[in-house]
Amino acid sequence: MFVPYTELYMRTLLLSLFLLFSSFVFSQNDYVIIDDIKLEGNKKTKDRSVFREISFAIGDTIPTAELMSRIQRSEQLLLNTGLFSKAKLNIKDWNTETNRISVTVELREMWFFYPMYVFELADRNFNVWWEEQGRSLDRVNYGGRFSHINLTGRGDRMKMIVQFGYTKKFELTYNLPMLGKNRNLGGFMDIHYSDRKEIAYITDSSRLLFKKEVGEPLLLKRFRVGAGLSYRPGLNTYHTGKLLYSDNWIGDTISQVLNPDYFLESRGRQRHFTLQYIFTVDKRDVKAYPRAGNFYSIFLQKDGFGIFDDINAFSATGTYAHYFPVGKKLSLATKFKGRYTFTRKEQPYTHVSALGYFPNFLRGYEFYVIDGMDYFYTKTSWRYRIFKKEINWGRFMFIPQFRLMPVKVYLAINNDFGYANAPFNGERSTLSNQWLWGRGVGLDLQVFQDKIWQFEYSYNHLGEHGFFLHFQLSF
Repeated sequence: MFVPYTELYMRTLLLSLFLLFSSFVFSQNDYVIIDDIKLEGNKKTKDRSVFREISFAIGDTIPTAELMSRIQRSEQLLLNTGLFSKAKLNIKDWNTETNRISVTVELREMWFFYPMYVFELADRNFNVWWEEQGRSLDRVNYGGRFSHINLTGRGDRMKMIVQFGYTKKFELTYNLPMLGKNRNLGGFMDIHYSDRKEIAYITDSSRLLFKKEVGEPLLLKRFRVGAGLSYRPGLNTYHTGKLLYSDNWIGDTISQVLNPDYFLESRGRQRHFTLQYIFTVDKRDVKAYPRAGNFYSIFLQKDGFGIFDDINAFSATGTYAHYFPVGKKLSLATKFKGRYTFTRKEQPYTHVSALGYFPNFLRGYEFYVIDGMDYFYTKTSWRYRIFKKEINWGRFMFIPQFRLMPVKVYLAINNDFGYANAPFNGERSTLSNQWLWGRGVGLDLQVFQDKIWQFEYSYNHLGEHGFFLHFQLSF
């Protein structure tokens, strides 16, 4: 939600004065009772999906000192669903004799249906494609993507991809949250098939080497199917469990000649089941580009259960991030993340990716991949907002949900440290087993809540520097 600072300031000031006056005149009125909650603007979204994101319910008794923070948090939670471009809660009909209030929720829904033409780069990031791959159009994926982020009005998301080009891919995913009487259960599934005529078969000097052989049409095929359940006991707490089956195949040129450790033991096929569990507490104000709050999660993954004997690995990944607002324009973002693999034996090449792939990359090292069974990194950014405006496209935008477009621009100062532990393959991943340091400056562009472009100039500990582009779009 985009609210001008003066409007937000006046809303906060008026409510604070009202609460102060009420507290002074009616000393017994140190609480309010929610008498009614009225929704406006949710044409597609079910009422119960909106109520799930509000931090109070009809009949609740709330201390007056907590009321404003509850309202602001509810607005943030509604926006973080990705279903709304505006969410504003207003207090109505405050009866100081009975301590009862009504709340009106004003909503502006996003555009939910996204039929899009796929035209994207196949490489890890824009910089690799532009510099190392010579901007080759052979390394482009094209096709169609169909996404609906509110299919039945319950915040359920369906995505279907039909893609050709560098990677041929067919994918279908569906996620249905807010099941059950308390709307705290969810279910999801996905199925994926892809194949390639070219493959990054090994890391050499911390860079990927590729193989494309004439006469061998495919060098890689992947099939994956998975399903899982989610549980959300509170507004900020999530539990997720998922079971997957993967079946991967590579050409004999890779498994027998170029990298026998790709699947280990010169195998040309790798099959295994994977069990995942994720515990998350998310108290960020805006998920895509937070300015306040914190986030932490634990991710456990077990690959292989002895059925195919192709892989056996168990790892844990922990993440903690904290965001500190300093005044109305300046903020500090900090993030710590690490992985430890408990199975201390050599793993196939497919399971030693550590740093260099989104989102686990260090600024200044965009051209490198740093392999390892374990890794740790920390990222910090000072961000200063230099521009904030809501652009009204009017009749030039034929989709009403996009006519009012909030835009923010931040000046960022970045500083990253990281380390990847590679006990078995450090001789090829030359940046493993040493501390890495990247830093630089950037301009971050935020459109709506969840579409981010980052233009950065970064340095690394090798003395290399350059301009890098990153973007994050949520369709």
